[in-house]
Amino acid sequence: MTDEQIAALGPAFAAELRRYRDCFGQDRTAAHFDTYCRGLLSDLPRKSVEPIALAAGTAVRTLQEFLVTAKWEHATARDVLHRRVAEALADGPPDPLGTVGVIDETSALKKGDQTPGVQRQYLGCAGKIDNGVVTVHVGVAKGTFQALLDADLYLPQSWAADRQRCRAAGIPDEVRYRAKWRIALDQLIRLDANGLRFDWLTFDEGYGSKGPFLWVLGLVRQKFVAEVPCNFSVRATRDGPSRRADAHRPGVRTGRWRRFRIGRKTLADQVWRARRTRVWAARGWHTLVTAANEATGEVKSFVTNAVGESLATILAVAFRRATVEHAFRIAKTEAGLTHFEGRQYVGLMRHLTLTLIVLGFVAVHTERLRGEKPARDAGAGVPGVERGVPAAVPPPTRSARPAAHRRGDPLPPAAERAGDAVSQETAA
Repeated sequence: MTDEQIAALGPAFAAELRRYRDCFGQDRTAAHFDTYCRGLLSDLPRKSVEPIALAAGTAVRTLQEFLVTAKWEHATARDVLHRRVAEALADGPPDPLGTVGVIDETSALKKGDQTPGVQRQYLGCAGKIDNGVVTVHVGVAKGTFQALLDADLYLPQSWAADRQRCRAAGIPDEVRYRAKWRIALDQLIRLDANGLRFDWLTFDEGYGSKGPFLWVLGLVRQKFVAEVPCNFSVRATRDGPSRRADAHRPGVRTGRWRRFRIGRKTLADQVWRARRTRVWAARGWHTLVTAANEATGEVKSFVTNAVGESLATILAVAFRRATVEHAFRIAKTEAGLTHFEGRQYVGLMRHLTLTLIVLGFVAVHTERLRGEKPARDAGAGVPGVERGVPAAVPPPTRSARPAAHRRGDPLPPAAERAGDAVSQETAA
């Protein structure tokens, strides 16, 4: 970035924050909104209420009240963000894949038992069961543009069953336990209402294993590519016997499978061998794609309802999921997504929303500045993630023998090692 571009971001950020002015009844509350958002965008090592307030010369108690008890509509602010990103996507350059929505969750380690939704549960950030909270998100990727769009707290069943504990944390009675895929579905509904529609959706095994979710997406004609676990059940015919998805995984003979090169922006390209199979799953015909990493032997299985699409396109969508992982890293390290330290549900939800607003500004202006860079810079700018668009490559001159089979499934062991096929009609 040039000095002029950096200097221009101050007024641009002020203009961005003015878009949300109608969410606040009083100028004083809007001023606290500005303070909090500027703190999230600052270089503070910890971006919670106290350090933001102290850096801004604001009373800590005042900023705490803004986050928890002040009258303003964070749901309305979230809707404004949705419309803002929809506008940016419409104005941006085209992408052969179109607009890809990515569903995923992230987690944060938390001490104690007061943070809303905290308990011992599987945390991806720790790679094990530990004490913390989990939030569900929808992100978007189109070309080089990527952003987080929505966030909701996952409320475990133990919390939902203890309404006294929920009330002490300010959790409304209407907020109950919902499976993570149902939270994601509600997010998709409100994104659609705000003009954000996706050409594709992609998500990992945690959501791909849920047959009712896949069925609903098919019912509304939403194209998706879902990674599925090894015990996902499929059928060769509508009424035939069910088989596990890993029955289609390779032994040692993949020499005749098509080869695709997956380009990545900051890492070396990968070559995957893949094949497709027509299967009956989640109450409809789908394509099961089995892909093996030529270098590592890692094997992934994907299911898509876009049965007419090419294998190259299906893999391109599947590997766009890396964009949300990059967005989480930026959100946590640069915008304080997991730095919430309060004990009230409203404060947590407002912190998440404000983080998304700041990230939305960064996404829009990163894209704008990237477009302004001279040709000699080859589009360099804020570090991004792998491009995820595969190109078919010719087979090697001799048959390749893949490395030892290695799994890459992200679910905790207890959830992924079941020996029997999962019934998609009953999974939830």
